[in-house]
Amino acid sequence: MSFVSTGFLLFLLIGVIVYYFIPKKVQWIWLLFISYFYYATYGIKPMAFIAFTTISTYIGGRLIEKYSNDGANKILKNKSNITSEEKKKIKANTKGNKRKVVFIMLLFNFGILAVLKYFNFGVENINGIMHRLFGIQYTIAGMDLLLPLGISFYTFQSMGYIIDIYQGKYEADKNIFKFALFVSFFPQILQGPIGRYNRLAHQFYEKHYFNLTKIQQGLQLICWGFFKKLVIADRAGIIANQVFDHDDKYAGVVVIVGVLAYCIQLYGDFAGGMDVVMGTAELFDIKIDANFRQPFFSHSISEFWRRWHITLGTWMKDYIFYPFSLSKGMNKFGKFSKKKFGNAIGRVLPICLADLLIFFIVGLWHGASWKFIIYGLYNGFIIAFSGMFQPVYIKMFEITHINAKTRTWRLFQIFRTFVLINIGWYFDRGNSLKDAVYMMYYSVKGFSFSALTDGSLLKLGLDSLQIMILIAACVVWFIVSVLKEKNIEVREAIARRILPIRWAIYIALIISIPLLGTVSAKVGGFIYAQF
Repeated sequence: MSFVSTGFLLFLLIGVIVYYFIPKKVQWIWLLFISYFYYATYGIKPMAFIAFTTISTYIGGRLIEKYSNDGANKILKNKSNITSEEKKKIKANTKGNKRKVVFIMLLFNFGILAVLKYFNFGVENINGIMHRLFGIQYTIAGMDLLLPLGISFYTFQSMGYIIDIYQGKYEADKNIFKFALFVSFFPQILQGPIGRYNRLAHQFYEKHYFNLTKIQQGLQLICWGFFKKLVIADRAGIIANQVFDHDDKYAGVVVIVGVLAYCIQLYGDFAGGMDVVMGTAELFDIKIDANFRQPFFSHSISEFWRRWHITLGTWMKDYIFYPFSLSKGMNKFGKFSKKKFGNAIGRVLPICLADLLIFFIVGLWHGASWKFIIYGLYNGFIIAFSGMFQPVYIKMFEITHINAKTRTWRLFQIFRTFVLINIGWYFDRGNSLKDAVYMMYYSVKGFSFSALTDGSLLKLGLDSLQIMILIAACVVWFIVSVLKEKNIEVREAIARRILPIRWAIYIALIISIPLLGTVSAKVGGFIYAQF
């Protein structure tokens, strides 16, 4: 059941009405029911996977809590005349048992995700190595595997919960059905955000009362998300698909326009989807984490990734970056690097390696293809390189007397970051790694401004009127983004306007969606739903 369908709107209407009419103590049960009902609309088989993740994670959390230090203390209380050595042994055993449970949980759940998502990719590469390097003609057969919708999101969310329980951040949920709601809450099940238990779960179980203001704000955010998706993203997607799917026909400015169109499509599609998700949750008086914060106002690639897909970035930072960079092995490597290369490089080198690891995983998370791995490493190398040469940049500023705080320099940084991000889209959207490199080559080789005036751009699927609509819609979006960057809450600012102006804006937004959002069928559903 796509978010952009009348079926979803009807489902949402019924869900909200019943939610506020039933007794408050069973509201969470209704949320659990409609969440599983929604997921079932995509098929019964995928439900087995989310059920396995829920049950195994619930059991794992309870076992970790059982083997916690509190559990060790309970054992010690029941034993008299125990030596200090025996106490240490009991505590070590409980800690070891906790680690075993965490290891098993991570292995099973990430193992399922890896097999379903990457098995055929691995087989394909093994076959290629066997054929080309060793001349072995035997081919390992792939498998026709089901990839359940949203499996990456609910797996990461559940494993974050397990690690947090292990680290003692909060107690394990004792009600498996309440925990099931945390894993399966329907607005975020298909494309995130990746929620944290301590910020999300308690909201499900609290009493929620009908609040017209919150309902209005939720609907406004949903409409704004539909505007981004249907009016902007799907329209830009027609150009992007035409260029990338027929990359041998275009060169120069046309390819660059295709990349920029994909940038608009991806951002509008993902950010629009997040607005629909957040707005839908608000209808049930649930506040979930934002996933975007005006990423294209970033001054560097690292800042971009702190503003883009925020919940994935914070998950990677908390559960991979810090444990890896602060590990004993990296500590030893850091000391070795300081002796070998000096304090400046030795201090940042372990962090650079951690960045490369993170972005290798981010690339692989995007899909089972070398183009995604290169896409991730491309971003990782830029961030690592920037960290490594930060002292050099500071020295250059001193020599050239560049004031890094001036508006001109900041605008240059934003433009530079925008260019670097768009170079990465070649790998993200290209049909293959080879096609991505090919398109990059012909972007430069065949560069000419003539395509801007000879009508070439009008042969990419949109006529002049459609292009004008796309540009006008992007201008509106840009203005809203500038206001938000200045910490102006747009919904509240509109609500403070006089009634005629306020409702003129609301009506214009609502009417624009069916009137201008007429091209979505040519592009498809939300891009990130495939993860």
